[in-house]
Amino acid sequence: MRLLITGGAGFIGSHFIKYILKKNRNWQIINIDKLTYCGNLDNLREIGKDPRYRFIRGDICDSKIINRILFKYKVDTIINFAAETHVPRSYDKPQEFFKTNTLGILTLLEAARYYNKIKKFIQISTDKVYGSLEEGVASEKYPLNPSSPYAASKAAADIIVHTYFCTYGLPCIIVRLCNVFGPNQYPEKIIPLFTINLLKNRKISLHGDGLHIREWLYVADACEAIELILIKGKIGEIYNIGSGIKKTNLEIAYFILRELGKTEKYIEYIEDLPVNDKRNTLDWNKIRKELGWKPRYDFEESLKQTILWYKDNYKRWKKH
Repeated sequence: MRLLITGGAGFIGSHFIKYILKKNRNWQIINIDKLTYCGNLDNLREIGKDPRYRFIRGDICDSKIINRILFKYKVDTIINFAAETHVPRSYDKPQEFFKTNTLGILTLLEAARYYNKIKKFIQISTDKVYGSLEEGVASEKYPLNPSSPYAASKAAADIIVHTYFCTYGLPCIIVRLCNVFGPNQYPEKIIPLFTINLLKNRKISLHGDGLHIREWLYVADACEAIELILIKGKIGEIYNIGSGIKKTNLEIAYFILRELGKTEKYIEYIEDLPVNDKRNTLDWNKIRKELGWKPRYDFEESLKQTILWYKDNYKRWKKH
């Protein structure tokens, strides 16, 4: 298999590349990444000299470079991790999000259609496309109801991907992840941000009442699920990847405080975002029943190990 991984220097993408290569598969991986603020080749330094791996710096919106990669390396599979991802930042820079997340995916799809040799095109999406749920969980058939520019840009991309499957027969699969955490995540997301701030003896900020609910999945579990979908997933399908682990932001904050020996006096409550989903939760029965996947890693132990990783690698992140 010859994989084009987009956004492979980012958090989940870099973990997935290392996961695949560690399994000693005889697969070739080409990683294209723009290396924006949250893309870092340090995430991949241990596999930089692996003959099965090649890095190319570039933008997925650049059709010339995408076409050149597909033909030169005879790519047969594309997995798109490339995205602008941080919800609060999307309020300030919506154009950046729609350019990368929507126009970028359109560029990839057009290149794949022209190339005409792609066996699977996997779009990595998010539970945020379903919007805030009052109750219950969102299945793959739940209506899209995005409430932020980030979520809207990802929902638009999902619709475009589905359109290319229906119209052109492009072999697409959409994967929607809940909140993923683990080492190497850029410290703008809640777990690394709170950990780094507390290590600096700073207060941590909770929007609103801190009772927003998110579903959490360790990054190693996410990699295993994506690999399974890559191998056994059905063309034209959507797969939710969840865990059943639902925590309020306040619960996450208290957990990190305890692990770092801090008290609740380090919490400050700030004004909520203009639109902040109160509850994101997924129904992931489909991947469990059809493909036999379920998370393997214990949430609390994984979170402890993640906090420890940031503590041990503090020098790398202290400038943030």
